[in-house]
Amino acid sequence: MQLRDTFSLALRSISANRLRTGLTVSIIAFGIMALVGILTAIDTMKSKIYDSFASMGANGFSIRNRELNIRIGGQGNATRGSNRKKRVRTSNRNAVITFDEAMAFKKRYDFPATVGVQFRAGGGMTVYRENRKTNPTVQVVGGDENYLQLSNYELSMGRNFNQVDIESARNVAILGNDVVKKIFPDRPEDALGANVRVGNVRYRVIGVLKTKGASNLFSADNVVVTTVTNTRRVFNRPNATYQVNVNVDDISLIDAAIGEATGTFRIIRKMTTDEENNFYMSRSDSVAEMLFNSLGTITAAAALIGLITLFGSAIGLMNIMLVSVAERTREIGVNKALGATAPTIRQQFVFEAIIISVLGGILGTFLGMMVGNLMSLLLGSSFVIPWVWITVGILSCAFVGLVSGIYPAVKASKLDPIVALRYE
Repeated sequence: MQLRDTFSLALRSISANRLRTGLTVSIIAFGIMALVGILTAIDTMKSKIYDSFASMGANGFSIRNRELNIRIGGQGNATRGSNRKKRVRTSNRNAVITFDEAMAFKKRYDFPATVGVQFRAGGGMTVYRENRKTNPTVQVVGGDENYLQLSNYELSMGRNFNQVDIESARNVAILGNDVVKKIFPDRPEDALGANVRVGNVRYRVIGVLKTKGASNLFSADNVVVTTVTNTRRVFNRPNATYQVNVNVDDISLIDAAIGEATGTFRIIRKMTTDEENNFYMSRSDSVAEMLFNSLGTITAAAALIGLITLFGSAIGLMNIMLVSVAERTREIGVNKALGATAPTIRQQFVFEAIIISVLGGILGTFLGMMVGNLMSLLLGSSFVIPWVWITVGILSCAFVGLVSGIYPAVKASKLDPIVALRYE
């Protein structure tokens, strides 16, 4: 009997037992759905996190006074640019970046790049407009004329800060989309030129930001942006530290730009040659990379859970195949009496197990992809098609079918035809 005939016979046997086949396919499908669904959800989160942290682009970096650590599962990771080969005075470590230092760097940094200074005045603020107010969760950020560009914001209406706004430190603000929806729910266009109160300070609205869907994981729309000089005047506090953002024109020069920035900032901070840097360079893409590494443990744990579920599905499939052998003992005897060889019987049962597993795998990967992409709907990100996990899922099912079908197939091929024909 040719291989094609054996495969056709296996298909007919599966079609003749639809209820049993359907139940077995469902068991495997749910196992694969768990595996593919969890891993697809994690891929969606990774994509969202990368978009959120890399909003400055791969050619951007920032200068901070403290080492940035991302902790997931109790493990922290430092950003690139920290170097501890030399000693540094304890009193000099994590020294704040003052306003004067940040502005001096912006003025003296001679490199083809866009430089911006920002100050995070704080979160938990409430914005008021007549009888309406936001939740006390609004972030207030001070920036210069380059802040919107470097943070990947766009204006839906109004204008950016000009030099007069920055030099005079007057009370002007640009509102995030979520803030506008809360205090101008019916007519968002009325926000432009209106006066709002942030805490106890009144601001005139000069612009409204477009929804920043790629970064709303971090409430990027729930923000009020004013000038960095205004936040210095209104929200100044002891030990306030500023952040410098740099976006290089040519991505191939990013390493040279970081080196130039390091040298320039060391001069501004009057550091000696035997001192280690007491500031840190954080590349925007490296932060996302750190998170990916931290999420590796979660991915491994999710894959382990999915594989355990798949192992349970393999046991269920083997049990079904053994029951099938017992139920079809007489049929096997007839086939052997008609000339079917032991290898042919083995092939038939292995084919049946593989077909059932692959059908379950296809259904499971589809369901898993749908379930996993529920996370993309919640985060507002694009639909993810996990081709890697789809391939892994289907191949895993084929392997499970092969392993689960071998023992029942061998058992069926060893049946004595005379005994099998007498089986009731």
